Amino acid sequence: MTGATNWPVSGEVAELLRAVVTGAGEKLALDTTILFTDGIVDTFSALVVTSGRTDRQTRAIAEEIERQAQLVGWRPLREEGWTESTWIAFDYGDVIVHVFDDEHREYYDLEHLWAAAPRFDAPDPQSAPQ
Repeated sequence: MTGATNWPVSGEVAELLRAVVTGAGEKLALDTTILFTDGIVDTFSALVVTSGRTDRQTRAIAEEIERQAQLVGWRPLREEGWTESTWIAFDYGDVIVHVFDDEHREYYDLEHLWAAAPRFDAPDPQSAPQ
């Protein structure tokens, strides 16, 4: 993945982040962003925010992220939001993942809340060359 070598994390955390970004990309998630929180908070290293256009796509993105994470040996400590599928969150300990529908992502605006965190924007899977 382009830019991954510039991430301020390595090892298992980087492997999990690659799996999360891959899972999001597989289901054509929109605007996948990683916010690196080391030095800002002590409880986790990265926050991933991504979104889908509908609750159905949001659920599919979350399912694929969870599948990809399991393939590299990670299971969430907690997960929330499956009932409504407008905001599904995974807590992997070192990495927190938020999968929103467009409306909820705009409303909660986590990227603005965490604006001090270094940011990496994953390539948009729909604009990648075939």
